[in-house]
Parts: sequence; structure tokens; C-alpha cells
Amino acid sequence: MNEFFDVRLFTEVFITLFVIMDPPGTVPIFLGLTSAMTHKQRAKAARTAIFVAAGVILAFALFGQQLLSYMHISLPALQASGGLLLLLIAMELLTGKMEEPQAGTKGVNVALVPLGTPLLAGPGAIVASMLFVQRSDGSARDWVSIAIGFLVVCVCLWIAMRFANVVHRILGESGTILVTRIAGLLLAAIAVQLIADAVIAFVQTA
Repeated sequence: MNEFFDVRLFTEVFITLFVIMDPPGTVPIFLGLTSAMTHKQRAKAARTAIFVAAGVILAFALFGQQLLSYMHISLPALQASGGLLLLLIAMELLTGKMEEPQAGTKGVNVALVPLGTPLLAGPGAIVASMLFVQRSDGSARDWVSIAIGFLVVCVCLWIAMRFANVVHRILGESGTILVTRIAGLLLAAIAVQLIADAVIAFVQTA
């Protein structure tokens, strides 16, 4: 089994991405962004968000370094842009703008942005996946370990969002609004931290 699977690398990938992508922490944000949806629409949004996040992270893991180098974009720049986008989303959660029902493809749009990216496939997850790929020796053993670790995190994310409906029923409308406001505040803090870390990285590399 050890010839085809590295338990240590799997554990490192799983723990790192689990902490960064934070499945339990996505529940209140997911509830806030999908509060105007039905049960079926919310389930579809969860699946779409997982597929989008997985696609974005895999694409950057495989081709991200070449793409950033070609476009002369540094990792701190990517991190700062993600922080700014998250800050805008946090403001919408805090002001309640996300809770206003909209016609058309709102569920699809929310699943793509901001759920799929940058909330799930954010700068942290993208950079971490790129680093894991760069550190691997290119063997099938390392690839399998990284892939399974990433897949398990995606399953955890899907479970967290799939049972968000249960949380919604327990909290009710008023409780969901309260949790949404708190999530907006925390998301704003995360966004500011991302921007601050990017500024520090810019200064250190200047």
C-alpha cells in the first residue's frame, strides 16, 4: 500500500486544505448567499460550487505557476485581489444585499462567484495546492496522495453545505439573518488579513 499511497503527504494535504477551505465555516456564509433559494436550488448550488472550486484549484495546481509567470503576476498580487473581492462580498452580507431575491440565474451565479471562487477556491487554497504539486517528486504515489487528500476535503465541503438546510430550519429566518451578519463580519476580517499579508509580502520582496 505504501508503494502507491503516502499517508504523511495525504494527511498534510488534507489538514492544510481543510483548515484553509474551512468546511464548517462555509455553512453560515452559504446560508446567507442562498437564503432566497429553495431546498432544491440550494442543493444544486452546493454541487456546482464544489465542482467549480475543484476545477479552479486543479487548473492552478497543474498550470498556475506557468500562467502567473507568463502574465507576470506574483502570488501576493493574487492574494490581494482575492482579499478585495472577499471584502466586497462581506459588505454585501453585512448590508443584506445578498438576501434580496433576484430573478434569472441567481443560484447559478452565486454558485460560481462567490461560492466556487474565491470563497472555496480562494488564494490560500490555490497557493497551497500549487506548492504541494511543486514539492512532489512527480511519482504516481505522490499524485494519488495529493488527489485523495483534496477529494476528501471536497467531500467534507459538500457535506457541510448539504446539511446547511438542517441548520437553516433550526435557526429560522431571524437566526439565519443574524448568522449571516456575523459571517459577513468574519469574512471581512479574513479579507483584510489576506490584503495585509499580501502587502507585507510585497514589502519583503521589494
